Amino acid sequence: MAPRLLPLLTSGPHGSRSAMTCQFRCGNACAHPEPNTSQNPHFSSVVESVMARRSFLKAGSAGAGALVVGGLVNPSPAAAATGVATRRPAGRGLSDARFQPVPPNVRDAVTVPDGYRSEVVIRWGDPVTRDAPRFDVENQSPASAATQFGYNNDYVGLLPLARKRALLVTNHEYTDEPLMFPSGRYSSAETKRIAMASHGMSVVQVRHSGSVDRPNGRWRTENHRRAPYNRRITASSRFTMVGPAAGDERLRTSQDPTGRRVLGTLNNCAGGLTPWGTVLSGEENFNQYFDVSTTRDPRYTASYDRMGLTGVDTRGWSEVDPRFDMSKEPHEPFRFGWIVELDPYEPDSVPRKQTMLGRFKHEGANIQVARSGHVVAYLGDDERGDYIYKFVSKNRIDRGNGRAARRRNMSLLTEGILYVARLTDEAPDPAPEYDGVGHWIALTSHRQSFVPEMSVADVLIDTRLAADKMSPTRMDRPEDIEPNPVNGKIYCALTNNSSRGSKYPVDEANPLASSMTRESLGAPLTSSSGNRNGYVLELTEAGGDHTASAFTWKLMLVCGDPEAEETYFAGFPKEKVSQISCPDNVAFDREGNLWVATDGNALGSHDGLFRVPVAGPKRGHVEQFLTVPVGAETCGPFLTEDDQSVFVAVQHPGETDGATFENQSSTWPHTDDFPRPSVVVAYARGGGDD
Repeated sequence: MAPRLLPLLTSGPHGSRSAMTCQFRCGNACAHPEPNTSQNPHFSSVVESVMARRSFLKAGSAGAGALVVGGLVNPSPAAAATGVATRRPAGRGLSDARFQPVPPNVRDAVTVPDGYRSEVVIRWGDPVTRDAPRFDVENQSPASAATQFGYNNDYVGLLPLARKRALLVTNHEYTDEPLMFPSGRYSSAETKRIAMASHGMSVVQVRHSGSVDRPNGRWRTENHRRAPYNRRITASSRFTMVGPAAGDERLRTSQDPTGRRVLGTLNNCAGGLTPWGTVLSGEENFNQYFDVSTTRDPRYTASYDRMGLTGVDTRGWSEVDPRFDMSKEPHEPFRFGWIVELDPYEPDSVPRKQTMLGRFKHEGANIQVARSGHVVAYLGDDERGDYIYKFVSKNRIDRGNGRAARRRNMSLLTEGILYVARLTDEAPDPAPEYDGVGHWIALTSHRQSFVPEMSVADVLIDTRLAADKMSPTRMDRPEDIEPNPVNGKIYCALTNNSSRGSKYPVDEANPLASSMTRESLGAPLTSSSGNRNGYVLELTEAGGDHTASAFTWKLMLVCGDPEAEETYFAGFPKEKVSQISCPDNVAFDREGNLWVATDGNALGSHDGLFRVPVAGPKRGHVEQFLTVPVGAETCGPFLTEDDQSVFVAVQHPGETDGATFENQSSTWPHTDDFPRPSVVVAYARGGGDD
């Protein structure tokens, strides 16, 4: 039977993602030339080579005190690696629950399986700090926005407190002014200042109402006036630069001649938790915030170009803050594009930008503690044709629970070695799979650069340019990359590449050859054809040692319509899986199952959340657990350690082409006549005070 092709959405280069989303999230990155102009091999050519020498893949073949409180929260995959105990509650959890997968749909709702429910935990504009006023869309101000829950929540993390309480930490990636502000109500300058205050991060105390016997209780925010940990970080908050590049001349500005004090964090996408109880947040598409009033500094042309700092498609923030004008402050862009570390347990602490982890468009950072005790961070650079990285610490983790141990551990990310990945087609086994081997190429330590003619600071500030010289493998938008706490393997969501089939080669051996597949079926090609569905990459470090310099790789999922020839689900029968498109974020439950959140579904349905076993007879069995509303993206997700609840950030609901505040395409979560990005939690019915 010929593959059944669902409607090909062509409103933007990323499936169902609207042109409005492309504009506000990343400044239309895909409409501009790809920043990576190197001749380094692309992953597509690696996969082609794999399949050329193998039989064709046949469709359908077979530290902040104790970090665990009440068994409610899984602090991070790294926590499992350090021996933090977990308690398996009574009853079936999300890891082994049987549910009827949610079918593809276009409902303006969060849709979960029968027997489950979803609830909003917190919405854009809800009070966060003690002095926060009640949200009034007609009377927004920079001061009020800096005290309320920010816009477009992305990363979600949960850190435990005592007595069934926890700290919910969320990124606020970007703003969409046409949906946020009534027409004519605010001046251009006012909207920009409010938008700056609506970026950043939130820390919010939440409480769980469940018990051991009734584990499925609700999660609610604490009263913000009695929540001392609550905190808002904005584009104007104070940060400290740490690590080898801190203080470098390129980080110094007229406002900060030290190069160590920065205002704000921008376009924070995904993140991760550390074993010592902090949050790592990735600054991603920061380039869109910087414009040019005259010309760019010619000293930095190559650096600017490699990061997409063209001054085109910007937000015009220099109208209210001159530091965003590269002509006036040529060094200010070098102060963004880092991994940010925030300590939620210390509300007065100054967040840090970790220069040892390199500067690029970070999706996030996730940590594994190696058997040796070294801390390993995995990092993805979310751009077409960019790279996968890892960092290995110089020092070993202190496994003590006291404040002194925590203080020592908080320096682990400032010294070590930064690597970039090269994937090749050498076969580790004869199986007819998409697989090969790889090597981690050292770029720099905190003391010595391994890149010719570049210093340590050069490598860390211009990490992309440094990596280009070392011949790593160019990937299709490496987004979230996380270690699995159960099997130790690394899973990376490679979302898509709209240039596949034009700039990059396409044939039947390419697992993402949607345009070639359509051509072979006589279906029309469109300008938006290409790798529209993405894949999930599985890495296994040599000998299970996360500090190793070699690894093997497999494409565990080649996403898309299960009836399309090129799709692959780790060998699981394709007729039994849910269709999945554009994987973005990943997470794991207590059994090590992979949970995948999507962004830009190209198959005609809304984005969603999927459970996928990674081992045993059900390996590759993709089941859709949730879909999000009109125009929205599924972000997060975060599964509680008791396996009873999953948190999801519903980002940019109603962000469809032509939508305005007066002409909304969604009103989700249906508490107002305009959409409000929110964090939701889903769990089985019948528990708590249901």
